[in-house]
Parts: sequence; C-alpha cells; structure tokens
Amino acid sequence: MEDQERVVKYLVSVEKLANDILSDKHEIVLLDKRRNHNREALRDLTKTNQKKCWVTVGSVLIKHNVDAAKSLLEADQKQLNIDINKLRSELKVKVNNLRDLEMQPPVPGLMLNPLSSKETEALSSSKLINS
Repeated sequence: MEDQERVVKYLVSVEKLANDILSDKHEIVLLDKRRNHNREALRDLTKTNQKKCWVTVGSVLIKHNVDAAKSLLEADQKQLNIDINKLRSELKVKVNNLRDLEMQPPVPGLMLNPLSSKETEALSSSKLINS
C-alpha cells in the first residue's frame, strides 16, 4: 500500500509540474502576441501626423493624445518584457525540476546566460576574444 501511495504522489507531482510548465509556455505566447500588437501600434503612431488617436482601455474606446498614447504603449512594452523574461527564467527552473523528478540529467546549456558588456570588454581588452 505504501508503494502505491508513493507512486501516486510521484505521478501527481510530475503531472502538476508538467501542467505548470505548459501553462507558463502558453502565457509566454499570449504575452508575446500582445507585445507584438503593441509594437505594431507604436509603429503606426510614429507614422501618423494626427494629434489624437483612439485607444482601447479594457472594453472602452477613448480618444487620446498621440504622445500620451505612445508613452502608455512604451510603458506597457517595458512591463511585458519584464513579465516575459521572468516567466522564461522561472520556466528554466521548472524544466530542471521536472527532469530531476523524472530522474533525467538537466538539459545541457539551459541555464547559460550571455556575457555582460563589462565581461565582453574585459575579455577583448585582454585579447582573449575579438570584438
């Protein structure tokens, strides 16, 4: 009986973690679509020579100043980038946790981060890399 309970607990934890991973991936896709729509809207606003534009806030249409609408969209873009990057970093940890539960080795190179500009400058100044 104890073995069966352990197996059930194990399977429940694996399925729950896998479901979290899938929902995070879906959330990233939705946020990325929204980010692309914002990018398109910003591009259209930079091309326009009008002073007012229509902006949707929830389900309400509001006539708003173009410069203010641009600043709202840019702020939304920054927040979307933060949210997407946070979800992606959490996703890496969840994938490694799932692989640990499945008794598989971690994905090679999953937790790599790019060199910062300071690190790149230091390597290029010491002639270890060509920039």
